[in-house]
Amino acid sequence: MEAENEIKEIEGTDDNGSSPNNPKPTQKTVRTKVPEAEIHLYRQGKGPINVFKSSLGGWDQDQLEVREILEKYGFKSIFAFNPASGRGAPIRYGRNGRSVIGYRDGSVIHVDGEPKDSMIKPVTKIVLGVAVITLLIALALKEHPEWIKNSNLFGGSFPPWILACAVIVFTRTRKRTKDFLKKWGL
Repeated sequence: MEAENEIKEIEGTDDNGSSPNNPKPTQKTVRTKVPEAEIHLYRQGKGPINVFKSSLGGWDQDQLEVREILEKYGFKSIFAFNPASGRGAPIRYGRNGRSVIGYRDGSVIHVDGEPKDSMIKPVTKIVLGVAVITLLIALALKEHPEWIKNSNLFGGSFPPWILACAVIVFTRTRKRTKDFLKKWGL
């Protein structure tokens, strides 16, 4: 009865009789080196803000992953750059996000980026501009014009400069986000 309850651990073997944990010493593995380029990244000619290696992609493994750089650093475009003479031609890329021009493995690329425009900065300028103009008009006139008194649009006295600000903000937002739905596939 004791012989039946005894549990033994058996080590598994493959077809050749060797243990699966210890592969054959003669087994060959193939490793390929991924082509890389060293990138010196500048922002508006200042820097370099970062120096890194980027793998090259594409069919021939010679194209720079431009879209990744744009998204990671918040650039709207990147340019070839020479620290001595400045910004050169823009680096073009296709729908796949890779550069049109090929690069060699191990090459050093100097790139200058143009940051994306902020939404807050132009809207703030517009709102402050409208507020200053409204304030100047209010100070210049001792009495409000008759058409402002008669404009009872929303059931009370509604300042027209608020409507002007809303229209300006709406048009700026619409202009900047016109491709937003296309980007998300809607």
